[in-house]
Amino acid sequence: MITMEWFMGDENLADAHYIRRKVFVEEQQISESDEYDGTDGSCVHLVVYDGGAPAGTGRIMITDKDFHIGRVAVLREHRGRGLGVLVMRVLIRAACGMGGERQVLHSQVSAKGFYEKLSFKAVGEIFYEAGIPHIEMEHFGDICVKCEKEK
Repeated sequence: MITMEWFMGDENLADAHYIRRKVFVEEQQISESDEYDGTDGSCVHLVVYDGGAPAGTGRIMITDKDFHIGRVAVLREHRGRGLGVLVMRVLIRAACGMGGERQVLHSQVSAKGFYEKLSFKAVGEIFYEAGIPHIEMEHFGDICVKCEKEK
């Protein structure tokens, strides 16, 4: 059974950090200092559970009118079942519900196609974060009617 929980700031992030450590630090070899950059306290976090076990995560950081979606990760053993899409759709709807006029993210270039399927479009040039090529993307989809009326 798939369930979800929201967490605010730095509290109760053990499951989100577990997923991020497995995916970003261990699989992708991103340094812990890059992954845990001190910004979790200003974010809203989502953790998706499969049968009670942590399976996926993501967060929203609010800056001015932009809602930055980030740290989206699904554990390897849970991939291919749509959990990444679920995490993204829930994060986008939450950002809309909180009044986010713009949902943006920094996509690894290798994941750009995944986000394009969710109505994100590249809006900048390639840059590097943690030694990995990224591109800024903005959401132009129809997941949230309220957001579409404001654009």
